[in-house]
Amino acid sequence: MYRLLRNLLFNLEAEQAHYFSMNLLSTACSIGPVRKIIGKCYTPAAPGLGRTAFGLYFKNPVGLGAGFDKNACYLRELEALGFGFVEIGTVTPLPQEGNEKPRLFRLPEDKALINRMGFNNDGVKVIRKRLEEWKKNTTPLLPAVRQARTHAAGLGAPPEQDYQPLVGVEFGKQTGIQGKMIIGGNIGKNKVTPNEDAWKDYETCFNELFDVVDYFVVNVSSPNTPGLRALQDKDSLLKILGTLQENNKQRPVQKPILLKIAPDLTDGQLQDIADLAAEIQLDGIVSSNTTISREKLSGLSKAQSEAIGMGGLSGQPLKTASDDILEKITRLTAGKVPVIASGGVFTGKDAADKFNRGAVLVQVWTGFIYEGPGIVKKICKEIKA
Repeated sequence: MYRLLRNLLFNLEAEQAHYFSMNLLSTACSIGPVRKIIGKCYTPAAPGLGRTAFGLYFKNPVGLGAGFDKNACYLRELEALGFGFVEIGTVTPLPQEGNEKPRLFRLPEDKALINRMGFNNDGVKVIRKRLEEWKKNTTPLLPAVRQARTHAAGLGAPPEQDYQPLVGVEFGKQTGIQGKMIIGGNIGKNKVTPNEDAWKDYETCFNELFDVVDYFVVNVSSPNTPGLRALQDKDSLLKILGTLQENNKQRPVQKPILLKIAPDLTDGQLQDIADLAAEIQLDGIVSSNTTISREKLSGLSKAQSEAIGMGGLSGQPLKTASDDILEKITRLTAGKVPVIASGGVFTGKDAADKFNRGAVLVQVWTGFIYEGPGIVKKICKEIKA
């Protein structure tokens, strides 16, 4: 059924198809009985797949990566499709248009996408108001346990303790403010903000979104904002993450802070990130963002890519590189920093590959486009099989 719909949608320009399909789903979900039917069809029957990571209880380990619902417009609809968590954004302090259109391109031969969106979003204040409405209209969860940080590096309990779905006990950073689906806030800087002042943009977004998201992801790894990836060097990251952690520690209840990394990092850069994670007690890592590499594309897609030009590549061609980066960062942090893995997740086997390399959760994005609204239920069923 979805293949037929996908063929029709693929006749539209990619960004146009995105908003057309999500607005159609939004219309359907505005009718209570229809939304319940959609929920019954797509919510995975996956007892035992819930887990706790960085103090947050996730009803299932399959989430939607940042960039799909940049402006927090479709949370009700995405919850109906069964997602365990959704990462909104990337959010910047001021609204911005992003890069010139067209800026989202399909490579069907390789089940891939190229995007150069450029952090287009409505700005943090507008997005905060939407999240306040979401929070108001959902049922709170019980807080999840966060185990005491007892090991020498100060990064949290070992995975077998830290991810158990214990509920009803307060400790340190906790969740439950949003409702049944966990919401992450992916934050970035405005294009016009110079890199030396980037930390101010990240702190602005942190302050504005603190009460309306469950965790934060610092995005310095998108290839589509000029100079942004330069912020992945150790000194720049220390300024940004150190400022956020100091801010965080002043609050009665803290929020987990994660860092999203690129799949194109060198071993030296990965070691710097691992060292920094220990130094500032980073709560987690998202591995990984899109790649600037085109090595794994088929001949036809390589020709298409050259015609498209610059942008970040996602989808199946990214899987090997993202798996490798995941394995390396897990090893460098001794498995003590929870990792959300993305990059080429289309099936339960793809998710299992991530879990076997140390991830505790996975995110889909391009897989959602190609596999359709049943992807969460499919992955969860295959994980359980």
